[in-house]
Amino acid sequence: MPKCSRQCAILVLGGTSETAPAVAALLAVGYRVLVSTATGIALSLPDDPRVERRSGPLDARGMIDLIRERRLAAVVDVTHPYAVEVKKAARRAADECGVPYLRLERATAVRAGESVPLVSDHEGAARLAASLGRPILLTTGSRNLTPYVREAAERGIAIFARVLPESRQVCVDAGIPPENIIAGRGPFSVEENRDQIRRYGIGVLVTKDGGEAGGVPAKLEAARQESCRVVVVKRPASDENAYGSIRALVAALRALVKGDG
Repeated sequence: MPKCSRQCAILVLGGTSETAPAVAALLAVGYRVLVSTATGIALSLPDDPRVERRSGPLDARGMIDLIRERRLAAVVDVTHPYAVEVKKAARRAADECGVPYLRLERATAVRAGESVPLVSDHEGAARLAASLGRPILLTTGSRNLTPYVREAAERGIAIFARVLPESRQVCVDAGIPPENIIAGRGPFSVEENRDQIRRYGIGVLVTKDGGEAGGVPAKLEAARQESCRVVVVKRPASDENAYGSIRALVAALRALVKGDG
């Protein structure tokens, strides 16, 4: 069990809307925090001298080096629920360095048994979406576009992608026509989703279960009101290191990393 002074430092892997409140909670119990994000996008964090930032992708080796170099006491993972590779790398790095790994698990917005299909991967989601024979709107980000573009092309179905403005070129490179790219930064309201569904004649909306923070309830309600079908890429399974609230995560961390805070 790691033990450190009140000023021991925690590595927070962030970038989501939960990052700032998680950092604030760690500061409140006396930890210093190093926040790492994969990109240099602006992230609002508490204005506190105990908060440091770094940006740029980290693989397991990079995390191991960072933990050892900075003598970090634990890894707190506040990345997106679908950031599977980051999760694997963080667990491996924490295990090799002998420090705790804890993950904040965002509440789901879609559950088994609801009126929308949950599909285990993007390949399956692409096949199902295309099989419905209606124009498709992807709201799953700029990764994993290839199976959707392929399936839509094979069936002669129009495909649209809603992505961050900086991801437009990724969509073009994947084969989505520039005029079918909707650039914007969410989450989007029910009315904004409805407007886009109507404007582009969307018949199938594909999403991941990013929870309320990912705007999923608004997507589902907009699709319902517009009689638009929905396909959901199922969230990866959680594990025993996942906590459903910041309060629970911080309590578990304090039990694992003993200090004066």
